[in-house]
Amino acid sequence: MVTVMGWISIILFTLLVKGKSEEQACKLIGQTGYLEFSKDGDLIIGGIFSLDSTQVKMDYGYQAHPSIFCSGLNPRELLFARAVIFTVEEINKNSNLLNGVTLGYRLYNGCEGDSPIRAAIEAVTAGESCSKRVQALIGHSSSGVSKDINRIVGVLDIPLISHLSTCACLSDKRIYPTFFRTVPSDKFQISALVQLMKHFGWQWVGIIHSVEIYATDAAAEFIKQGKAEGICVEYVISFDMYDTKIEHKVTEKLKASTSSVVLLYMSLFYMRVLFKMVDVNNLPRKQWIGSESWISQVDLASVGSKNILHGAMGFALPKSIIPGLVEFLLSLKVSDEPESVMIKAFWESFFDCSFSPSNTTKLCTGDEDLRTISSAYTNTELRSVRNVYTAVYSIAHALNALLQCENGFNPTTGKHCVNKTDVQPKQVLEHLKLVNFTVLDGNKVSFDENGDTVAQYDLLNWQYKEDDSVKVINIGHYDNSLPEGQRFRFTPNTTIVWALNGTEPPKSVCRDACPAGSRKAIKKQAPVCCFDCFECPEGGISNETDSSDCFECTVEFWPNEKKDKCIPKPTEFLSFTEIMGTVLTAFCCFGVFLSVLIFIIFLVNRETPIVRANNSELSFLLLLSLKLCFLCSLTFIGRPSDWSCMLRHTAFGITFVLCISCILGKTIVVLMAFRATLPSSNVMKWFGPTQQRLSVLGFTLIQVVICTLWLTINPPFPKRNVQSFKDKIILECALGSPIGFWAVLGYIGLLAMLCFILAFLARKLPDSFNEAKFITFSMVIFCAVWITFIPAYVSSPGKATVAVEIFAILASTFGLLICIFVPKCYIIIFKPEQNSKKHIKSKMQSKGI
Repeated sequence: MVTVMGWISIILFTLLVKGKSEEQACKLIGQTGYLEFSKDGDLIIGGIFSLDSTQVKMDYGYQAHPSIFCSGLNPRELLFARAVIFTVEEINKNSNLLNGVTLGYRLYNGCEGDSPIRAAIEAVTAGESCSKRVQALIGHSSSGVSKDINRIVGVLDIPLISHLSTCACLSDKRIYPTFFRTVPSDKFQISALVQLMKHFGWQWVGIIHSVEIYATDAAAEFIKQGKAEGICVEYVISFDMYDTKIEHKVTEKLKASTSSVVLLYMSLFYMRVLFKMVDVNNLPRKQWIGSESWISQVDLASVGSKNILHGAMGFALPKSIIPGLVEFLLSLKVSDEPESVMIKAFWESFFDCSFSPSNTTKLCTGDEDLRTISSAYTNTELRSVRNVYTAVYSIAHALNALLQCENGFNPTTGKHCVNKTDVQPKQVLEHLKLVNFTVLDGNKVSFDENGDTVAQYDLLNWQYKEDDSVKVINIGHYDNSLPEGQRFRFTPNTTIVWALNGTEPPKSVCRDACPAGSRKAIKKQAPVCCFDCFECPEGGISNETDSSDCFECTVEFWPNEKKDKCIPKPTEFLSFTEIMGTVLTAFCCFGVFLSVLIFIIFLVNRETPIVRANNSELSFLLLLSLKLCFLCSLTFIGRPSDWSCMLRHTAFGITFVLCISCILGKTIVVLMAFRATLPSSNVMKWFGPTQQRLSVLGFTLIQVVICTLWLTINPPFPKRNVQSFKDKIILECALGSPIGFWAVLGYIGLLAMLCFILAFLARKLPDSFNEAKFITFSMVIFCAVWITFIPAYVSSPGKATVAVEIFAILASTFGLLICIFVPKCYIIIFKPEQNSKKHIKSKMQSKGI
């Protein structure tokens, strides 16, 4: 860096001195002679290419100036230089462009180190001859070198157009004000690579990049853009071939990594070294994703063993056809550049011959055919060469626009016309920003405010065939000028080959996506792609993968089994179709049948003593009320409605009061009948049939009044109970007024207790058929059932509450029916001899009554 800054200071000082005195001789300090190809013209285009790849410095101590020599021929750079020559000649033949003005060129060789900088200085100062300076420069292929060159030429307002420098850093116009490029910035390539990985779901990748400036910056940009799209980087290896431990680092990382996809961002030279290393160490196969600098270079197939690059994928510059260029390049002869030592050196390298007689190599004739060899120079795909072609045309169009003149003014800028002899680089710079033309292959060329051109790439896929040949297939295209979402597309009817699975894209994630029904939890101190998955809690759902949270269903909905959507909760009520409802209905029907059967038996035998005893009218009314009790339990079964909710509770309350009132009347009759047998007792006249009917009616009317008030003030109503169960809705009848419900139940309980007490007192009275004992026993069952009902009713959930209530109704009703009437039916049917006046009188006499 010190040397570069030193040269910058020298050139600026030289120019300042020249500017102060036009008579002062022009002289460059330091080594010159980097010019390789030149042709004179009215306007000059310069170019800097690394025709040699290695710089050798000869240090003579303090006896002489150190000398710099270049070695290691670079055929691809010769291709670029020859493309400039072809394009300039094509433009000079075009009468529609720069009509009457000829272009010339000066192409310099700058291998590495300080050489490109020295070559640039020589170009902008016109060398030792101090002839016409270049109006614009083309080059360099390296982003790092282009940065250094632009720091020099930017001060002089000389535009520099690079055909291959992709570092995004060069788009900063504050630092590189005169830099342009016909190759897309790495920022666009990184965007394309991120979209590619997003398309295939590769969220967990490794990066190996060279230590070159363009690769280092590109890796940082990929990490930045990838993070925004949810792509995580498992590891980053800065590949320095001069690092003695680099092989160990690469080997250990690739063996230990869990990612299947590796982004290789480095130049072709570094790639050769890396793949040899991968081959020698027999490292695990990965899905290689390449940068444009190497992905299209088929000669890489010769590195390492077969299939090492099988399935590799990456973006390359678009392939194009430039008419006449291939013929021009391949028709090169030494005689075309007789003074060029460089062409002879390349020729000897291409054909393994020598222009000097030698016993070890054959003699070069200079007429060998380049079509017979395979080299980077003879590569006819012309991907990056198109950028050189476009760069020359961009300068030509800028010059053409600058030299236009209408009525003494330039139609583009409105300034005074400029003569070809007065053209200044700054003017070229201004018009270069405005160029907008279409090249022969149909692509439009223009520069944005950062000096970048439209980004277009071909997506390539390496495919090895059975005959050991390799094909690099174009499987897609990326165009940054299109709207977002349409920029990336695959070529129809093309087959993609993958490195790991052959026909299926590899899977490369740190953690599989959390399925719907679970949530994602980020791990502390871990990349966002490495997370935990937890099942949604009860009542929660997530309806998409990788959901960061679960959502509660609303009160009337509940998650399905997968917990990925809310479904309506099932509604539940005691129905006639389910087993419990069917069984209870069957018992209800049996109870009604039994009541009707007993009613018929009593009706047939209504004149017998056992039926007439204790008021047969009350017995028939009691049987009717018991039948109604059985029937009222049916109102508790089925879907609750407004009418059913009001009916079930009122019908239950009134029928049971009617039933208990009848039993209470029968109990009082037993007591009164005993009192009536005493001498001078007329108690029966106070509780005769009329009074019995009125007592039953009175007791029942009280319940009717209670039910009427309940229904009027706050009646029962159907309710969707969502609190008792989380996963279902209970359709039930809300009590409306709890006071009304417990008043109805309490009144029944009060009558039952009164009846029980009276029956208990009369249990040993010598009645004819011991009815008081049966009533007492029936009331014990009745009270036991309903006392047990209260805690069971309160604690039973859902439809079990209704089932408990029905069971209590049926149990108590059956208890009354069986205890009071079945013994009498037994006598009527099986012991008819006991159902006679004679038997009754003999029984009473035996008891001394």
